[in-house]
Amino acid sequence: MKILSRGIIVAAFVAGVLNTVKASETDYTKGIMIVNEDWYGHQNSTVNYLLPDDVDGDYWRYRIVQAENPGKELGCTNQYGAIWNGRMYLIAKQEKDPGASVVGGRISVTDAKTMKLIKQLQIIDPSGRQCDGRAFCGVTDKKGYVSTSNGIWVLNLETLEIERQVEGSGNPNLDGNDKPNTDSGSSLYYGQTGTMVLAGGKVFAVHQQYGLLVVDTQTDKVVDVLDMGIVDDVVEAETGKRPASGIGSTIVRSKDGNLWYAVAKNVQGMGATLPYVVKVNPTTLEREVVHIDGEGMYPPSNSWYAWTPDPMCASRVTNSLYWCGGANSWFTTYCVFRFDTDSHKIEKIIDFSSEPGDWHIYGCSLGIHPQTDELYASVFHQFQDQTYATRRYTSDGVLKNDYPMIANYWFPSMIVFPTDPYNNPGYSSVSVPASDENIMVKVVDRSIVVDGCHDFQVYSLDGKMCGSENLQPGIYVVRADGTTRKVIVN
Repeated sequence: MKILSRGIIVAAFVAGVLNTVKASETDYTKGIMIVNEDWYGHQNSTVNYLLPDDVDGDYWRYRIVQAENPGKELGCTNQYGAIWNGRMYLIAKQEKDPGASVVGGRISVTDAKTMKLIKQLQIIDPSGRQCDGRAFCGVTDKKGYVSTSNGIWVLNLETLEIERQVEGSGNPNLDGNDKPNTDSGSSLYYGQTGTMVLAGGKVFAVHQQYGLLVVDTQTDKVVDVLDMGIVDDVVEAETGKRPASGIGSTIVRSKDGNLWYAVAKNVQGMGATLPYVVKVNPTTLEREVVHIDGEGMYPPSNSWYAWTPDPMCASRVTNSLYWCGGANSWFTTYCVFRFDTDSHKIEKIIDFSSEPGDWHIYGCSLGIHPQTDELYASVFHQFQDQTYATRRYTSDGVLKNDYPMIANYWFPSMIVFPTDPYNNPGYSSVSVPASDENIMVKVVDRSIVVDGCHDFQVYSLDGKMCGSENLQPGIYVVRADGTTRKVIVN
């Protein structure tokens, strides 16, 4: 455990000032971006940039959106960021912090390489009704989905305008804006939609009240709802008591292609959990409820109330999930667990409570690098302390490095790695596939499938990276295992 001294913090502050000046020279696709809620009531949200292997130890660029766009800022409490087709989509709860002087956006779109702002949207629901941002999911090169406190909205990626709401995804308490957040009739923190994943030509989205929504991306309609009754059945069989469980606020995709989400004790969003995770086959929709047991072993924590994604991520190298969890409901981030999706073995790999310094992970800011398989986590002491750092671990939980930060109430949220082929939370859309000499590229229902290679890239003829599903007719270039092939989609 490295103790971060005051001298280091001061040095980091000086370097941070210099880094802000040099920010315009940076290619931001070469490092790691950390999206920050930042200090609510005082300033808008921010994004910091980390170069973890800088040979000169010049690791940080701070507040890069402001640095690259003088006079412009993000919105308030930005919890989510994702890179899709060369752009970064940043989703905030509101367009402006009460203490800020600059109006940002609930949706902010930047060039992922330069971080220059392309467009900001102050409202999501075109009618102007209460609709706070949650997450983003790329669907095609022309369409993305934005989840909110009131359903999922279709974002035209060419015009960057909201077109409509996904049918069947809305908040059933739409008229509950005047009710307190703890009231089950409130619309702001009850009946929300959380994170989303594109898989098998469909988008899967967690909905606080309904469970898992399955969206047809051709029609933009919810075509199936996988409720939490399957979990309630298991709990009743094991305990004799039937709960009314809820779903966690995040869904992730493991290396084998299956989807996973956690279980909340109820749909009230108070943070309590039940000791289970659920696996979903995105093709058959078959589910399996897995019991998390063992002394000192806990399921992923969740936070629908003050919404953040769950601190849960999936390795792209092994069939493993990682999450924070603990005995309490909120901010149970003193321990990190690794879960083997094949054997269902769970193990505790990081335990801050056994280390000096009273460090622990803030909120959902745990992520795993899709190529190196290293864990990154934003750590802090207490809410009233401005001392923050980012830590880098092996996939076994061995500390590799500390990256001290300048003093600020950062309240970090998502860690974004611009090197992943799937639109998983926190990841973007570029990767280098593993070597395999038996690769077959084929087209199935306007989707490109590569047998024998899990990670591959699809490009249009003008060099723009595309998703592999729901493609328009045309010729595409597929790169897999160092080979390049052209395919025709009819």
